[in-house]
Amino acid sequence: MKIALIQEFSQAGKNDIILGTLKKVVEPMGHTVYNTLMKQIDNPKDLPELYPADNPRRTYLHIGIQAALLLNSGAVDFVVTGCGTGQGALMSCNMYPGVVCGYCIEPTDAYLFLQINNGNCLSIPYAKGFGWGAELNLENIFTRAFGSPKGQGYPTANKASQNRNAGLLDDFKQRVAKPLPEIIRSLDPQFVKEAITPEFLACFDEGCKDPELKALVHEFVD
Repeated sequence: MKIALIQEFSQAGKNDIILGTLKKVVEPMGHTVYNTLMKQIDNPKDLPELYPADNPRRTYLHIGIQAALLLNSGAVDFVVTGCGTGQGALMSCNMYPGVVCGYCIEPTDAYLFLQINNGNCLSIPYAKGFGWGAELNLENIFTRAFGSPKGQGYPTANKASQNRNAGLLDDFKQRVAKPLPEIIRSLDPQFVKEAITPEFLACFDEGCKDPELKALVHEFVD
């Protein structure tokens, strides 16, 4: 499985600990981790104009764009994301077709979401409750999320009905949402450009299986 770690500006300083913990857990399982990397800069007043062009100030709204493009193109299989509370990233990701994001505070959340709802994205709060032993909680979350095949149901006797409902949710979302290329073209072009960072583009280009989405992304780059 290919897993992308996507973060926004407010929690950029925690990238190393989140990335290190994720790799520690999932790489021995045979999974690959990509880091789209929001770098922390010395900017006490958080002025957007002080962020460099290759590391623009990205919010949870940019997270949704990145997650949608990576998942819908087949570049990655799963996204680990979040923000201060985890709620903004959750809402942003779930706006898009092809993204099923769950809210995860502790390991049971991760396990039940993946077994019952069979999603492809987790949003974690990295400010709220992220204190002493936070890396231990992350390690347990990632172990429960990726340590067993997803979509097996819980209780397992309910697997068939839960898988059916998860599939119906995907179908409903595709029906009520516009096609992703149409969505991306309807957004502020500058906002989309800010989401297409060098690290994101490297991950996207390496694994993209959708020629239309690849051409679309490069309209904002080339």
